[in-house]
Amino acid sequence: MKFFSLIASAALATATFLGPVAVQAHSKMASSTPAEGATIAKPRVLTLNFTEALLPPTAAASIVMTAMPGVKNHGEMVIRNFTSSWSNNNKTLTLKLREPLRTGSYEVRWQAAGADGHRMTGKVSFKVS
Repeated sequence: MKFFSLIASAALATATFLGPVAVQAHSKMASSTPAEGATIAKPRVLTLNFTEALLPPTAAASIVMTAMPGVKNHGEMVIRNFTSSWSNNNKTLTLKLREPLRTGSYEVRWQAAGADGHRMTGKVSFKVS
């Protein structure tokens, strides 16, 4: 009987220790404008929406042109003409471009940490027509 009591105590201790970890979820990107794989016309605003609040000091985003029509072997070109801002209790990152993006293929590459400290990275690919 003592053996079963010891097993039950160990199971309870394990469940107590692991329970909060299982409940703790990491932030993820919930949606973006433009959406992954979309083709849009000359955007001036790009948004990334996350499932939970992020820590702005840990966040960074870049816009990269990955291909240009008619230019063979076009290397990656970082777009620098934008400002970023946070809204929706640090769940939405908005990138405002000074000039619309030109025709081509693009990626928005991002990295950030959530309140749990977990670092995440991702990208959204889209085309401009």
